[in-house]
Formats: sequence, structure tokens, C-alpha cells
Amino acid sequence: MKKILLTLTIMAVALGAAAATMSSVQSTLDKVKKRLVPDTRTTLWDVTTSHQGGKILVKGVVGNSDLKNELEKAFKKEQRVQVEVNVAETFQPMSKRWALVKLAIATLRCEPKHSAEVATQAIMGTPVKVLDNDGDWYRIQMPDKYIAWVPESSLFFRDEDQMKEWRTTERYIVTAYDSRLVTTPGGDETVSDLVLGCILEYRGEQDGWIHLVTPDGRDGWVEDNVMANFATWRKRPLDIDLVERTARRMMGSGYLWGGTTTKVTDCSGLMKISYFASGIILQRDASQQALTGKKIEDWHNCELGDLLFFGNSKTGRVTHVGMYLRDGKYIHCSGQVKINSLEPGASDYLYSPLSISRVKGEEETPGITSAARHPWY
Repeated sequence: MKKILLTLTIMAVALGAAAATMSSVQSTLDKVKKRLVPDTRTTLWDVTTSHQGGKILVKGVVGNSDLKNELEKAFKKEQRVQVEVNVAETFQPMSKRWALVKLAIATLRCEPKHSAEVATQAIMGTPVKVLDNDGDWYRIQMPDKYIAWVPESSLFFRDEDQMKEWRTTERYIVTAYDSRLVTTPGGDETVSDLVLGCILEYRGEQDGWIHLVTPDGRDGWVEDNVMANFATWRKRPLDIDLVERTARRMMGSGYLWGGTTTKVTDCSGLMKISYFASGIILQRDASQQALTGKKIEDWHNCELGDLLFFGNSKTGRVTHVGMYLRDGKYIHCSGQVKINSLEPGASDYLYSPLSISRVKGEEETPGITSAARHPWY
């Protein structure tokens, strides 16, 4: 009996020591992550720990070599810890490290499956960096740095040289709310639907129609009054009136969590669409957008286009965003795209802002990037 108790005691001590070591490893991981990965929506960090053959295995995928080096450095003196962490991009062959979105609207998800939560959307001609894959699903990074999963059927892969060539080609961008690429000028047979912001390659024009090609080589025609030369479009200065008009064109449309197109959107998606109409790339989520721009203390000092952030006044957590219009009114997507008032006594009052950010005049500051300066375009 004493031998059994002694054995159990030794086992308990061993298990306790192992648990303590695992706890220490996890604590170190958390510290590295906190220091170098402030936002997993924009920096890939998929690292786990487990016991394997008497050692603790730190395994996973990270977004860059600096993160891998920091992890190896953190556990260098820990003999019981084995680090097997890879840099995402190295998983992909050179021919699949870049891609262009080939559908008018591609839906990106939080996990590599169709039943997963919608994370965001991407439109035709958006350049994306391919990080890794799980079967037919690819984890990609968008121009706004947002990371999510998309099915292979939404992408047309290119290598670095092909991307460089694409950046030098003559391209056109859709400037209308939506449109269609059709088989012949004036025809009615659709090659693809199109939405505001889709980018296609130019092939020629005829009688008020432009001949264009999708990223995957499908060609067709679009009326020239709904398109703009991309090189010219991207050089235009920020036009706040255009931003307002774009948001107002969405009036009455429904809400979709993760939506970022003129067909359907969420609150932060509405801000992204509206500003991208004038060539500005905003961050994806409201809580990210709230960290950008010039801070305005009082909404009475707001100007057209300022972003209003709402949420929990006790915790400061941002959960919603709208755009200031005039006279205390703002446009936002809550259930549907609509206009409400910031005046507490108004009949259409809804919410008081936690914070306010001004985009105009803050171009090229963190989180507010022009398509003209973005290297991926």
C-alpha cells in the first residue's frame, strides 16, 4: 500500500511539474504575442502547445520570419521545449504566393469552411497575398492587411513577376454602384456582374463601350460611363462629397455581418466602400478604424466625412461606426443603411459617440492608405 501511495505521489509531483512547465511556456508565448502581435486580424499567429515525447512542442504558423526568430529566441535555453513554427508564405510555391480576386464579390471567412463566420469580402481585381492553405481554402491577406480564408474558386493565382506586370497594365475601375460585363457591346448576355471598385484590364473601346478582361481571362464589354481609367482615378485627391454620395447611394440596403460591397454591407464596410470610391483604403473593422485618423473631441466640431464610433461607454469597446454628414446627422448601417441624429432631443436620435476620427487630411497615416501609394496596386 505504501509503495502504491509513493508511486501515486511521484506521479502527482511529475504531473504538477509538467503542468507548471506548460504554464510557463504558455506565459512566454503570451508575452511574445502581446509584444509583437497587437492584432491577430492583421498579423498571422496560429501557435499551439502540446506534450510530445517528454517535451513540450510549440508548433504552428506565423506571418513573418521575425516572429519565428523571436519564438526560437524565447525558448533557446529551455531544453524541454521544442519549437516547430513555420513562416506562412514559405508553404506556398512561388506561383501561388499572390492572387487577384476573380469574382465580382468573394466572401472571406474566419475558418476554412463555408459554414464559418463571414470575416469580410473582396472584390474583383483586389490584389492579395497568399499565406497558406487548407485543402481548397486559402488564407490570404488583403491590402488593408486583414487576414481571412477564401475558397480557391475565388482566386486567380500569380507569381511575383506576373503581379509586377499586372501593376503596369492599363486597367479600368468600376465607378458606378454596380454594372455588368457583357459578351458584346450593347448585348445582354452576362460574363460577370460588377460592383463599385472592381478592377479589370483594358483591351480597347468601341462606340461608348470598353473592352475589358477579368483577372482569370474572361473578356467582355462595359459602358464607358460606369468606368474610369485606374491610373487617372487613383491620382485624384480625396473627394469628401463623393464619399458622401457613395454612402447615400446605399440608403435602405440591408445589413450583412462581414459585408463590404455596394450590394450589402455592415457598418465598417459602409465606411470602407464610401472612402474607397475616392481611392482611400480604410481598416476593416470599426475597432480598427477607431485607432486611425485625427481625433475630434466634440461632435459639434465634426466635418463631413468624419467617422463616429459607438460602443460600450464603460469599457470603451467600439462596436459600431457611422459617418458624419451635416447638422448633427450621420449615416450608418444598423439593420439597414439609414440616417440618424446625434442630438439627444431629436426624434431620430440614436447613440452618442465614444470617439471621432477625421480621415480628410490624414491620408498616408497609419490605417488610412491611398490606392495611389499602396504598393500592391
